[in-house]
Amino acid sequence: MTTETTVPRPAAAPPKTRKRILTGDRPTGRLHLGHYVGTLENRVKLQTVYDTFLLVADYHMLTTRLEGLDEIGGHVRNVVLDNLSVGIDPERVTIYLQSLVPETAEIHLYFSMLVTVPRAQRIPTLKDQMRDHDIAQPSYGLLGYPILQAADILCVKGDLVPVGRDQESHIELTREIARRFNELFAPVFPVPDALIPDERLLPGTDGSSKMSKSLDNAIDLADEPETVRLKVKSMYTDPGRIRATDPGRVEGNPVFIYHDAFNDDSAQVEDLKARYRTGKVGDVEVKQRLYEALERFLAPIRERRARYERDPKLVEEIIAAGSERARSEARRTLHEMRAAMRLDYFGE
Repeated sequence: MTTETTVPRPAAAPPKTRKRILTGDRPTGRLHLGHYVGTLENRVKLQTVYDTFLLVADYHMLTTRLEGLDEIGGHVRNVVLDNLSVGIDPERVTIYLQSLVPETAEIHLYFSMLVTVPRAQRIPTLKDQMRDHDIAQPSYGLLGYPILQAADILCVKGDLVPVGRDQESHIELTREIARRFNELFAPVFPVPDALIPDERLLPGTDGSSKMSKSLDNAIDLADEPETVRLKVKSMYTDPGRIRATDPGRVEGNPVFIYHDAFNDDSAQVEDLKARYRTGKVGDVEVKQRLYEALERFLAPIRERRARYERDPKLVEEIIAAGSERARSEARRTLHEMRAAMRLDYFGE
C-alpha cells in the first residue's frame, strides 16, 4: 500500500479588474515637502484609479547604507505614517515591507541571469548613486539595484510604475527583462510602462536645487508648527535684496516657489509678488504669510498622523496585512516562473 502525497500549489490569482501600479519609498528617514510635491501628491490621486502596491524598500536601502541598521524599524514606521498622513488609504493601497516578501530575492536571482554586467553598468543612475554616497567602487548589490527593482515590479505583475525621468532607464531594463523571460520560457509577465508625472522639484530652504534630509534643508511633513516657523524664517530669498524697499526678484526665489506650491490663497500670492517686485513688502511679511499657508496645509496631515499614532499597533497591522497580500502575489508569480523554467521538478 502506498501513500500519495499532494504538494500544495498556490491558489490561482483573481483576475485583475484594474491596471496595477508599483510605487514605493526607501526607509531612510521622514518624508518632507519635496517628497510630497515630487511623489506623494500624485500617489494619492493614482490610488483611486489603479490597484496600487506601495513598497517600503528596506532591501534597496542596504545598497548604499550598512551603518545604523538599528534605525530601520523606526524609519519604516515613519515612512508608512507619512504616506497615511497625506491621504494614502490602506483599504485601497497594499502597503508592504520588501523583506517580508522573500520571494522577491529568488525572483531577483533568476532575473540576474538574464542581464549582462555591461548592461547593468550602463544604468545612468549608478554613477549618480556612487557620487552622492561617496562610493569608489559599487558593490554587487548596488550594481544589481535595478534588477532587484525589476523583481519588485514584476513579482506583483505591475503594469505601471510612477517614476521621475532619472529612473526611466530602470523601467526600460525591467521591460527588457520581462520580454526576455517571456521569449525564453513562457509569457508570464506584463511588460510594464513608466508613468512619468510632470516634473516638479522643490528647492531646499537654503536655496539649493533640491530639498534633502542629508543637507538639512527640508521641512518634514511631521514637523511641529514652531519647527516649521523657524525653518521658514531662515529660508533663503533674493540675495541681491538688501532692504525691504529694494525691488526683489520673484522668479527662482525659494519663498515664492513654496507660495506657488502650498499657498491656497492665490490672490494673496499675486499681491505679495507685485509688492515684492516694487519694494513694497519685506521678507518678514512674505515669510510670515508662507508660514501661515504651510500651517493650513500641514495641520490636516498632522491630524491624520496623530489618529494613526494613537493606536501603536495599527501601522504594524497595516504592514502585516499588506505584506501577506504582496507575498501571496509573489508566490504565485514565482510558481509560474519555476514551472516555465522547468525548475519545479520536485514540486513546490
